[in-house]
Amino acid sequence: MISKELIKKIKYIEIKTKMLVNNMFGGEYHSAFKGAGMEFNEVREYLPGDDIRSIDWNVTAKYQKPYLKIFEEERELNVLLAIDISGSSYYGSNYKLKKDTIIEIASILSLSASQNNDKVGILLFSNEIELFIPPNKGRVHILRIIRELLIFKPINRKTSIRNASEYLTKILKRKTVIFFMSDFFDKDFEKSIDILNKKHDLICLKVNDNFEYHLKKTGLLKFIDNETNKTSYVDLINDEKLIIDNANYFNKYCDRKNIDLVQINNNDEYIKSLVKFFRKRSK
Repeated sequence: MISKELIKKIKYIEIKTKMLVNNMFGGEYHSAFKGAGMEFNEVREYLPGDDIRSIDWNVTAKYQKPYLKIFEEERELNVLLAIDISGSSYYGSNYKLKKDTIIEIASILSLSASQNNDKVGILLFSNEIELFIPPNKGRVHILRIIRELLIFKPINRKTSIRNASEYLTKILKRKTVIFFMSDFFDKDFEKSIDILNKKHDLICLKVNDNFEYHLKKTGLLKFIDNETNKTSYVDLINDEKLIIDNANYFNKYCDRKNIDLVQINNNDEYIKSLVKFFRKRSK
């Protein structure tokens, strides 16, 4: 039984993201992601200026005048949202968690794909596979995805991007558009996402919180790791550079391996980042 409060949350997310999709993302999404190929549609008579390579010689011989084969894009895509729900997604400054931003982005992408008659699925992961919903169509299916994003509680709190990548490489038989959403605070996963990128259309959405990259150099500061619950002290004078160096390394790796990377800020500015990416892809 779904509570009234949860129904309100689902409705709010649906209305908010649908407005963004209708006003900003619908056309951008369609242009950015091409179909799986071309399929035959019909034949018509040849007109001066048409490409002679498209002439259907069998029909031409039958009617004794040239006819063309007309093809159209096979539009339907498989879209998969791979979402990091480990402990670090529950971090956020300015009263907004990374998880909240991810839910909004995932809802926008789901509705955009649905409007284009594409199938959408989700993978929720920590250091284990927490939930997999295969790609499908329809408003009921999209609302189920939004509901799971809102209420699902992970069993584990750690992160393994490698496990998630290897799972998708194994389970996805058809070429899929994969939006991989995480802060990518993990190790030894680069080879696995490189393999995933070669088999599918992979887009990494790196969700950042400004506080992580603009720490004041005040000396020792006490931190609690959301994934392990361990307490540690970080020297902000010397260790801030480690976070920045880690981010720069991942940026350069994606660039070297031709993996699409979109930097997402944990605030409403993510809209600009998504629109900029969609427009770049459509050129």
